[in-house]
Amino acid sequence: MKPIHIIGGGLAGSEAAWQAAQSGASVILHEMRPRRMTEAHATTRLAELVCSNSFRSDDWENNAVGLLHEEMRRAGSLILIAGDAHKLPAGGALAVDREGFSAAVEAALAAHPRVAIAREEIAQPPSDWDNVIVATGPLTSAALAESLRALTGEESLAFFDAIAPIVERDSINLDIAWFQSRYDKKGPGGGDADYINCPMTEDEYRAFVAALVAGEKTEFKEWEKSTPYFEGCLPIEVMAARGEETLRFGPMKPVGLRDPKTGRRPYAVVQLRQDNALATLWNMVGFQTKLKHGEQTRIFRTIPALENARFARLGGIHRNTFLNSPRLLDGELRLKARPALRFAGQITGVEGYVESAAIGLLAGRFAAAQMLGESIAPPPPTTALGALLAHITKGADAQTFQPMNVNFGLFPPLETETRGRDRKKLMAHRALADLDLWLGRARAAAE
Repeated sequence: MKPIHIIGGGLAGSEAAWQAAQSGASVILHEMRPRRMTEAHATTRLAELVCSNSFRSDDWENNAVGLLHEEMRRAGSLILIAGDAHKLPAGGALAVDREGFSAAVEAALAAHPRVAIAREEIAQPPSDWDNVIVATGPLTSAALAESLRALTGEESLAFFDAIAPIVERDSINLDIAWFQSRYDKKGPGGGDADYINCPMTEDEYRAFVAALVAGEKTEFKEWEKSTPYFEGCLPIEVMAARGEETLRFGPMKPVGLRDPKTGRRPYAVVQLRQDNALATLWNMVGFQTKLKHGEQTRIFRTIPALENARFARLGGIHRNTFLNSPRLLDGELRLKARPALRFAGQITGVEGYVESAAIGLLAGRFAAAQMLGESIAPPPPTTALGALLAHITKGADAQTFQPMNVNFGLFPPLETETRGRDRKKLMAHRALADLDLWLGRARAAAE
C-alpha cells in the first residue's frame, strides 16, 4: 500500500497524520524544520504553538470552539489528547504548556508504527504521489507556495498575523497587580484566579493609547500594504488607532474585575495568562503587535505593574497565506485542479489552532478512506466539524472569502426559533448527537 504524504508538521499536519494512521493507513509526515526555519517558529518540534498557548473556551454548551474541542475529543484527536494532558489554569479556557504539549504530540507520532517523520522541505509534490495532504499553514515556504499558485492559476490571498509578548513572572509587580478571572469564573481545574490583572487609571490609559498610536512600527514592503489583517487577531496599536476607547471595549476591558486594593473596578486592565507549566512565563492577552522591539519594551513598561518587566519574547508579525477554498477545493478538501492534493489547516482559510487541527482531522480521515478503498461521508453540517468544513468548501462567498473562526453562525438554524443561551445549548446538544451517529457510521464503514 502506498503511503499518504503529509507536508507540514504543525497542528493540522500532525492531527492529519494521527487520524490517517489510526484509520489503518501508512503515513510519511514531511516537516522542513530544522533544514529550513520560518520567521515565527522557535523550535524544531512538531505542533509548535507560535501565536498563543490558548485553545480558547472549553465550554462546549455555550461556545462554538468549546463544542469543537468536545467533538474532536470524541473523534480521538491527538491535539486534544495532548492539550488535556498539558493544560494550565486559564479560567474557562483551555490553555496548555507549550513545550509539554508539542513534545507529547511529537512523541506520539514518532512512536506510531504507521507513521514515518521525514525532515525535509518539499518544494513541489512529485507527480507520482497520489494521496497528499498539504498542511503547511500560514508560513508555507516560498517554493511550495509558488508551485501551488501555478496549480491554482491565481494568487493566494494573504493577511498579517501578530504575536503577543511574554513576560517573566517574577518581574511583574504584584503590589499593583492581582490574580482574578473575569467574573471569578472557574476554570476546568476549579480555579477562579487564573489571570494576572494590571490596572490603569484613566490618565494612565489615555497616555498608553497615545504611545501605542505614536510608536514606531514595522514597515511593510510596497506589495504588502494592501494585505488585510484578520479581524480576530488585530495588532494592539491598530485597535488603538481606531479610537481612544476601543481597547477599553476589547482586550483591556475592566468588566467583571475588581481591584482588591481599592475595592473598585479599574478604568482599564491589562491581563496576563499563564504560558508554561512552571508558571514562570505569562502571555499578554490580546497584545499582538507590530511595534518595533525597542518600542515594545519602552511602551509596555509604562503599564503599572510592568514597569520592570522582563520579556521572554517580544511581539512580532508574519504574513499568513490561505487559499480561496470555496473556489478551489471540493467537499473532501481536494484541489479541484489536482485531486491527488488535499489541504488542511490555516491554509484552507480557517483561523485558530483548534480550527486548523479540526480540518487536519477531517483531511486525515478522508485521505485514509481513499487509500483503503473506503468511502466516508462528511460530518453533518449541524456539527462544529461539519459547519467549519461546509463554510470553507461551499458555504462562503468565493468573492469575499476571508479566514473564519468556528462560531454558531455557521450552523444550520434550529427547527424551532430559540434565542440566547438556550439556542446555543440546543445547537450544541444537537451537534454531539449527530456527531456520535456520524462517528458510529464511520466506524461501521471501516469494519
